[in-house]
Amino acid sequence: MLHRFFHHIGTFSVQYRWLVVAIWVIGSIAAVRTLPSLASQVNNDNSAFLPSSAPSMRAESLAAPLGLNPDAAQVLIVADRPNGRLGVADQAALQRVVTAASHVPHVVSVREIGISPGGQAAQILATAHVNLANFNEETHLVDDLKGVITRTSLPSGLQLHLAGGIATNVANQHQSKRTGNRVQMLSILFIIVLLFLVYRSLVAPLLTLLPAALVLGVSGSFIGALGTTGVLKISEVTQVLLIVLVLGAGTDYGLFLVFRVKEELRRGLDHRAAVIRAVERVGESITASAGTVILALLSLLLASFGIYHDLGLPLALGIAVMLLAGLTFLPALLAIFGRAVFWPSRPTVGQSQEGWWGKVASRIVTKPAVALGIGIVVFGGLAGAISGYHAAGFGGALSAPKGSDAAVGNAALAKYFPKTSANPTNLILRYPKSVWSDPVEIVKAERVLAASGEFSKLIGPLDPTGVAISPSQLAILHKELGNPRLIPPLPPAGKGITLADYEAYRATADLIGKGGHTIQFEASLRAGAAGSTAAMNAVPVIRATLASAAKSSGATASGVAGEAPALYDVSSISDHDMVHIVPIAIIAIGLLLALVMRSLVAPLYLIASVALSYLAALGLAVLLFIEIGGGAGLTFLLPFLMFIFLLALGEDYNILMMTRIREESLYKRIREAVTHATAATGPTITSAGLVLAGTFAVLGFSGGGGPTGSQIQDIGFGLAIGILMDTFLVRTILVPSTVAILGRVNWWPSRLSREHHLQEDNRPSPGTSAQLKALVEE
Repeated sequence: MLHRFFHHIGTFSVQYRWLVVAIWVIGSIAAVRTLPSLASQVNNDNSAFLPSSAPSMRAESLAAPLGLNPDAAQVLIVADRPNGRLGVADQAALQRVVTAASHVPHVVSVREIGISPGGQAAQILATAHVNLANFNEETHLVDDLKGVITRTSLPSGLQLHLAGGIATNVANQHQSKRTGNRVQMLSILFIIVLLFLVYRSLVAPLLTLLPAALVLGVSGSFIGALGTTGVLKISEVTQVLLIVLVLGAGTDYGLFLVFRVKEELRRGLDHRAAVIRAVERVGESITASAGTVILALLSLLLASFGIYHDLGLPLALGIAVMLLAGLTFLPALLAIFGRAVFWPSRPTVGQSQEGWWGKVASRIVTKPAVALGIGIVVFGGLAGAISGYHAAGFGGALSAPKGSDAAVGNAALAKYFPKTSANPTNLILRYPKSVWSDPVEIVKAERVLAASGEFSKLIGPLDPTGVAISPSQLAILHKELGNPRLIPPLPPAGKGITLADYEAYRATADLIGKGGHTIQFEASLRAGAAGSTAAMNAVPVIRATLASAAKSSGATASGVAGEAPALYDVSSISDHDMVHIVPIAIIAIGLLLALVMRSLVAPLYLIASVALSYLAALGLAVLLFIEIGGGAGLTFLLPFLMFIFLLALGEDYNILMMTRIREESLYKRIREAVTHATAATGPTITSAGLVLAGTFAVLGFSGGGGPTGSQIQDIGFGLAIGILMDTFLVRTILVPSTVAILGRVNWWPSRLSREHHLQEDNRPSPGTSAQLKALVEE
């Protein structure tokens, strides 16, 4: 039934080949020209992918009155005069910048928020209402503010640069686009070179790769369009994995089809009949292979962590479009080019194809238990190295690319405003009544926090600049001066307020929220820098300490915001997702394998082989990158993504091999079927595995220069290791030996599990023109 369905697809693609090609080419050009690019939507901050229910995200919402509103975009403009103090002309220029920036679209407020202690630099804060899920809006905001700086006449020696998270994200986005282009170009070059070696042909490599390259442009445009709507948040991991997965898996599907066409030509079929026959016989394998990948990816939609959740749909979409192209566009191209596909070589009727894999399979089936036993021991030994695994890379990219305007601005911020650039942990408290009228609650909370010993530095509303303010003095200053966010840079004359007290009161604008009900302490953690693993591990204690301070001071709500708590939430949610999603993915793919294999036995050891391969590959990655390479750890993304991808991509090769073994088992005894199927599929699986592993290795080499370089490198090299082990050891040695041991039990409970159902081998062989015509018209 399925063979007839794919026979009709193949027939349609061959008969209407020019129409099929025209539709694909015109549609691809239209999609790329009219839809936004994927690279324009990339976000590199892992904490941006946390769900709103995460404690650190709830803390940010609690801090909205303090200006930490996650829905508001804040961009810092840092002005500095490296060789002297800011003068009157400089202050006038800054006021012109403030006025001009206030007219930038979406900007709702612009204000100068402080001068450095030495008087050499000043900060201007621009707040805008833009959709933070839409990077086009963020990019326009940053570009418009840069335009304000460029158009403003500045005194000689005065420098202005953008700084902060928004400017850093936009700079990283531009770097991500360059990284994606580099990965794409190097991957295509690598695949073409490898395919030339595999095919020994000048045309076949280009035709095999062309559908994947076309699909990459189409699917990237579709995903970019989804990103602009806010439906998806797109990380650089999504961007580069889409490139590698579509090019790698698409080339694999092309190899499956082209190798089968070549085999059918050797059987004596006409080139168009060979294409139809190849689609009929391999179409089910390609569809099932794509189905396993799509199911595994769609299981990520159940994830809580945004990088995982938002990874599933884009990659599944890319594979679905690739499947459609593999079943229609590539057959049409093969039908158009005919035997010229394999030029200058020429498939010869009756040509032997046993080769090296046939000899290996012959030896495996004679002593399958020995091969299986050795494989299990070796893989088990490698898996033992997992005990040395350490997670790292939770923060993603939080620094701007070297040489960018944001990098210069952040450096100036760190130099002149060290407290601003210290990446503090925010301890947020909300009270039922305003602290402006009764600041004693602040004292109570500060005592508990200071006594905990968890903080090396604590900046609060009563000590915002290093100048202490008593509770009564704070209340008096508020009564006389009003909202600290609205007062001018210099104190009013005749009030008797010192400049130090005035600057301290102005600084409370960032520590006491509008209305006075919400306050925060900016803390440096004794455990280490906010982005360190030690600081992340200290978060539960810090949260408990703040809860105690809230209780003693009468606060009704509390929360810890900042990098350390966000990374702790990333770690916790990532671990939770792995525990809950992996079993779902296994069950879904197991059911698909049972349908494809028509067996309840084969899926069990095929899934087990993936698990063994995964553990061994992760263990080898630990040995290479931590034990030998001396790395601090592997990116926390690797274990989960490695399992999902090896489960999905490993089953690609399982399906190709097992469907061929099943096909041969119709006509041969099981060990003979294993030998013949391994000989027939071994070159295909080897070539496909080298292509896929090679593209992931290219990702590791070329992706290291991007803003999330260490994460990309770990993922690229880790998956390359896993796929190579899967290709050369699991699919071509362990699985065939298991099939040989189990015999026809492999196919239980189907009829094929009973020996007497062997059929006569009546598949096409060098035959008459009548046979060929019957095949095309079938």
